[in-house]
Amino acid sequence: MDVTFLGTGTSQGIPIIGSEHPVCLSNDSKDKRLRVSILITWNDLNILIDCGPDFRQQMLANNVQKLDAIFYTHEHNDHTAGLDDIRPFFFRQGDIPVFAHQRVLTALRKRFDYIFTTENKYPGAPGVTEHIIENKPFSFHGLTVTPVEFMHNRLQVFGFRVEDFAYLTDLKTIEEQEIEKLRDLKVLVVSALRIEPHHSHFNLEEALEFIEKVQPEKAYLTHISHMLGFHEEVEKDLPANVHLAYDNLKITV
Repeated sequence: MDVTFLGTGTSQGIPIIGSEHPVCLSNDSKDKRLRVSILITWNDLNILIDCGPDFRQQMLANNVQKLDAIFYTHEHNDHTAGLDDIRPFFFRQGDIPVFAHQRVLTALRKRFDYIFTTENKYPGAPGVTEHIIENKPFSFHGLTVTPVEFMHNRLQVFGFRVEDFAYLTDLKTIEEQEIEKLRDLKVLVVSALRIEPHHSHFNLEEALEFIEKVQPEKAYLTHISHMLGFHEEVEKDLPANVHLAYDNLKITV
């Protein structure tokens, strides 16, 4: 299974428009972060987790030729705003399967009503097939996917375990029974927003404590803001098995 980090930034991306923060002015490509998303490639399947406002740019940067499904973590803009840009895939493949919590599907229908409508549909609009996720494993083309439930402040979010890989973003609190789903991982991806504490995200200290508790073979940090610091400087201070993810990084699990 291959994983491509399509975007590793927070909701505004890095650089932030108009910011003169040193990280936003960095010339290091690893300090330039699109909105957070990954692509899982398993056999011939391409599975996208979250479809944010940089989706088109991410697909072009990684020469993605087909899209078999989108798994949504939650409904916030930086995770959903790119849905209209699935059109080229839809025109070639037909309706794209979308997997999400019922609440998230309701929010998508409200925002992208022209995609979900079945009456008098505009002929240029893309189409999707809806699949409701509950907090129990489901199968997609023979691949077992285990949702992992946690809280983003007061908002429920799903992470996903696929084989020996797990992806958890926008995490602040998680119950012990959900942590048990993360045992014996080869790779864990978890968000780490910044150094200072935040009301709805792990900061770096919390993310590292969580990684220590889960004990994956290797971990990557994502959903990173400019306030975490320069990629090169943060990376060298991390534990040996923990790394900062960066845009277009590809790993094999």
